[in-house]
Amino acid sequence: MTETPNPNIVDADTLTGEMRPIRRVVIALGSNLGDSLSSLQGAVDAIADTPDVWVTAVSPVYETAPVDCPPGSQNFLNAILLADTTLAANRLLERALAVEDAYDRERSDVANAPRTLDVDLIVVGDRRSDTDTLQLPHPRAAERPFVLKPWFDLEPDAELPGFGPISELLAATGTDGLTLREDLTLDVE
Repeated sequence: MTETPNPNIVDADTLTGEMRPIRRVVIALGSNLGDSLSSLQGAVDAIADTPDVWVTAVSPVYETAPVDCPPGSQNFLNAILLADTTLAANRLLERALAVEDAYDRERSDVANAPRTLDVDLIVVGDRRSDTDTLQLPHPRAAERPFVLKPWFDLEPDAELPGFGPISELLAATGTDGLTLREDLTLDVE
């Protein structure tokens, strides 16, 4: 995945005049509590309303069996959102967390606990990060069909930096546990 469709394009910050590159962003959305479709649509709308973020595509919605979740967890609805942004990765992460909070995301020490909304940064251009708060590219994306398949639907030739083509990653993981929900759609305004 390239930094931007045209790496020579930059955007000047209107306040400081600082030049910032436009980066392609892949964001995974998921929910398995409450009105999951409304939560996913709300996340799409909130990200689209974010200054300096331009949503370019949203994948079909998939219903996914819970992976490594506590017993009794409900199925998830999952989708991928593609966007271009001039925001720094940390600012984009802050926005993602704020969107989760707006949908009453409760954080716990239980791994993969059910949630009203999950907004994960998968790729932010070619940015690499390995801190406690931000890991890019997302370290488990290469193993997650619920990330790979909807992303493949939008960009079949995309690559997950450091891991390879998503088509090969998807072939390795398979699509067991994924169901395309043609009756559910997310809109970009």
